[in-house]
Amino acid sequence: MKIALMDSGIGLLPAAAAVRRLRPDADLVLSWDPDGMPWGPRTPEDITERAVAVAEAAAAHEPDVLIVACNTASVHSLPAMRARFEPRLPIIGTVPAIKPAAAGGGPVAIWATPATTGSAYQRGLIERFADGVAVTEVACPGLADAVHHADAAAIDAAIASAAARTPDDVTTLVLGCTNYELVAERIRAAVQRPDRPPLVLHGTAGAVAAQALRRIGVDPAPRAAADATLTVLLSGREATLPDTALSYDEGRFLRAVSPVR
Repeated sequence: MKIALMDSGIGLLPAAAAVRRLRPDADLVLSWDPDGMPWGPRTPEDITERAVAVAEAAAAHEPDVLIVACNTASVHSLPAMRARFEPRLPIIGTVPAIKPAAAGGGPVAIWATPATTGSAYQRGLIERFADGVAVTEVACPGLADAVHHADAAAIDAAIASAAARTPDDVTTLVLGCTNYELVAERIRAAVQRPDRPPLVLHGTAGAVAAQALRRIGVDPAPRAAADATLTVLLSGREATLPDTALSYDEGRFLRAVSPVR
C-alpha cells in the first residue's frame, strides 16, 4: 500500500503522521513545492498550475490514493485535480473543519491564508454548515510561510497579529491551513482568555487520513509492522526531510519510524 500527500510546504506533515499512526505499514510519498511556495498570495490559476505539477510528481510513484493536504489547493484546485487524475488515482481534499466546529454552537473563528479567507468556497461552507452561528474569518498573512521556514520570531508575530483580530468570546477555532496544525498549541496559548472555557481547536489531519483509508477500502491497523518507506519530493526532486520539517514533532516522528528511500 502506498499513500501520497501533497502540499505547497510542510503542512502535509500532520496528515502524514496521522496516516503513519493508522497504517505503519503504508509506504508514504510526500510531495511539496519549495520552489513555488507560498501559494497563498498566488492567483487561483497559478495555485492550480503549481498544485497539479506537485501532484504529478507524486502520481509518478504510483500511489493508491493522493491526499491534497493543503486547504488553499483544495479550495481552488480540486476540480482540476480530480479531472486530471480520477478515477485512476483517488483524490482526497482538505477543507476547513467548519461543520464540526459549528456543531458546538460557537462563536467560531476560522484562521486561514488570505487566499482561503473570504473565498467563495469557504463562504459556502459557512453558509451551509454554520447558519445561525457567529463566525469570524481571520486572515493570517505570513503565518503559513513562517511555519514552513520554522521561523520562530515570524511565527510568534503572525500568531499575535491574528489573535489580536480574533474576538475575545470565541469558543472554537478552526485551523484553516494545514501548516497551522504544526503550531496548534502556540495558537491556543495566544487566543485562550484566562476567564473563558478551554478553547476548542479543529484541524483536519486525522479526518483526511481516515478518509484516505476508507476511499481505498483499507481499515486502520495501528499495530501493523512498521516496515514502510518514506519518499520525499521537493518540487519534483527526490530528497530527504529538510531540517525545517525536523523542527516539529510530526517531522521527527516520521523520520524515526520511516526510513527515507
